[in-house]
Amino acid sequence: MSATTDRDRLALLVHEVRSPVAALTAIAEALADGEFDRGAVRELARLALGACRGVDRIVGEAALGPLRLAEVDVQILVRDAVAAAVLGGAHVRATIENELPRIDVDPVRLRQAIDNLIGNAVAHSGSTAEIVVRARSDGDSVRISVTDSGRGIPRAAQVRIFEPGARLDPGQPGSGLGLAIVQSIVRAHGGLVSVESTPGLGAVFTILLPRAAR
Repeated sequence: MSATTDRDRLALLVHEVRSPVAALTAIAEALADGEFDRGAVRELARLALGACRGVDRIVGEAALGPLRLAEVDVQILVRDAVAAAVLGGAHVRATIENELPRIDVDPVRLRQAIDNLIGNAVAHSGSTAEIVVRARSDGDSVRISVTDSGRGIPRAAQVRIFEPGARLDPGQPGSGLGLAIVQSIVRAHGGLVSVESTPGLGAVFTILLPRAAR
């Protein structure tokens, strides 16, 4: 394996473990600073377990490996991603259509994609700006979108935003791999990811997944 490939794998691994580790840190801080009833503690434990499983899977597969498809309730997946982001200090809310169809996806990989989009929105709009994560049916597909109110993306940059290493602001921390990872995950599920943005008016990143991803 070449040194360049090793560096790429390491960069991917470091990037991907940040979200679940941040979620675990936020959960631990919440438990240390507050008093919770049994139900709240059980919910925090569930979120922590999900983050731990995510770390275990990511470390085991630093590059995208075979998908492990399962029938998934998108509402739960999106709500968990939003809950973890809120625990981490982000101002995020979910708008989810009732009775979304269950779809066949890899829940860990799809959660990675959603976490990356939320993290990207926070990085470019700030932790105090509201970010909205929406999930709804769209014909034979399920549409998941992340909307921010940041500075937006120039049209010329939108065509390369999903390329590995693409960074709109070299001054900001990051590997430039986040959106490329999102695209790889979504494409592996037979779906599409896109961006709509007007400079100064924020951006909307949308994942479109077929109901039967198999």
